Parts: sequence; structure tokens; C-alpha cells
Amino acid sequence: MIGMKINTLIVITLVFASTFAFAQPAKVTANKVGDKIEFRAKGNLITCYIVSDFEKYPFFFPVNGPSKANVTSMRNSLFPHHSSLFFGLDKVNGGNFWQAGLEQGQIVSLGVDILESGAEKATIENECIWKRPGADAPVKDKRIISVSVPSEDKYVIDFEIVMEMLMDVTIEKTNHSLFSGRMDMDLAVINGGKMVNAEGDSGEKETFGKRSPWMDYHGKRMGGTEGLAILQHPSNDWYPAPWFTRDYGFFSPTPMYWPENGENTVLKKGEKIHLRYRVIIHSGDHKEADIAGEFEKFKKQ
Repeated sequence: MIGMKINTLIVITLVFASTFAFAQPAKVTANKVGDKIEFRAKGNLITCYIVSDFEKYPFFFPVNGPSKANVTSMRNSLFPHHSSLFFGLDKVNGGNFWQAGLEQGQIVSLGVDILESGAEKATIENECIWKRPGADAPVKDKRIISVSVPSEDKYVIDFEIVMEMLMDVTIEKTNHSLFSGRMDMDLAVINGGKMVNAEGDSGEKETFGKRSPWMDYHGKRMGGTEGLAILQHPSNDWYPAPWFTRDYGFFSPTPMYWPENGENTVLKKGEKIHLRYRVIIHSGDHKEADIAGEFEKFKKQ
């Protein structure tokens, strides 16, 4: 009888311990590997932050979901300037820090520091200069990037950037601006996926140009559903920025395509722009992943 009680107690203890361990956020590491930072949890690659000096700008690739498959697209022949998950900007004082050759403009990493690794989140700091041949640099920026795994069906990338104007800057009206995501083709609306904003509008025609605090893009793959959401923090300049959306898999909160004067955005020397985004890579659709609830948490932080 005593032996049975002991065995029962052991089983209960093991079940409790395994349940408690499962409920704990995974430890995330950040390691420099060549020209990139690898973020991993339980040995699995979540994403790489690539800072190659021959690239147009730093970007994330791959961006793996809970299925361990990549949810973003690393360029294609039609849109070679869409690099997975990235931050760029066109038409800055005559330069182009989004597409075309490096001679038109390039966002160059000045160095990456790992601030935290091996805890519930891994955090890095990255400073960049915006430069092009024959012209003074108009902008420099500092980025704080954190990656966490709050549960087995959600990965989170927090991206915070402060842009400082090194001179008076004029940004002509452009649809190529700021934080952007390009989904893998098997998740795109044209292949059966779904793009939906916080108000429930769905698809390119209903979401294009509309202001919304967040947007989710998801689709079916490998017998399940997986997606990626981009959330804008309420403290952001231009919040909530209107969205530039495409059914082929692109979405971005893009204030520079809808400037107040209809022509351009003018920023003075020394002015700083603060922007915070949260990316949630998740299993299920936007309701199953509770993206609305996740935004409520994010806006309080």
C-alpha cells in the first residue's frame, strides 16, 4: 500500500514537472556566425539577422515558424528587392535605400553587439549608417532586436529603431518605406492564404491604404495553418500607419506613401524618429493565435 502511494506520488511529481517545464518560455541564444546573428531555441533556428556589407540593408532570413519551415520569401525574379523581413526606404534626398544597386544607397551595419543571450529572450544592438557614393549620409540609426519563444506555437521578434537625421531630409512620396514583410509564396493570398487586419478587413482590396494597428498573414501548409503578424506600437510616429498590401505576399505599414501634404515627408537635421514593431510567427490563424490579445499586451509595454 505504501509502495503504491509512493509510486503514485512519483507519477504526479513527474507529470507536474513536465507540465511546468513545457509551460516555461524556451531559452533563446544569439550567436555571431560570419556576417549574421543566429537566434536559436532548443537548438532550433528561429531566424538569422544578416548584416553583410554587400547587401542593400540588414534583414532577417530565414524566419522559421513553429513547424520549423520558413514563413518568408527571400526575393524572387519579379521582386528581388523584397528580402524576407526588412527595414528600408526609397527616395531619401535623391538616394534609394530600398532597391536598385548599392551605388544608389545602402544601409550599412557599423557593428552588432549581443546584449543578452541564453535567457527567455536574446537581444542584440545594431548601429547603421545610410550612405551612397558622392553624398553625405542623411540618416543613421540604432536598432534593438529581441527574439523570444513564449510558447511552442509562437515565436516573437521585437524590432525597435531610432532614426536620426544627420541633415535636413526630404522623402518623396514612395510606397517603398520602413518595416516590411514578404511572405513565402505558399502562404500568399493568391495561393489560398489570408491577409487580415485588426478591423477584420481581408485581402488587398479591403486593406490597402487603411490604418490599422496590426496585420496578420497566414495560410495552410503541411496539414496545418501558420502565419506571421506585424504589430505597430502606439508610441510610433505616424501611428497607426496605413498599410501597403499585396495579395502576392507583401505587407508593410507605410506612412511615406500617404504623406500629409500628398507630396513628401520633410524631417529636420537632428530630428529623431522612434518606431517599434512586434513580429509574431505563429501556428493557426489570427484568431487561434489571438493576435488581437497579443496586441493588447504589446501596447502596454
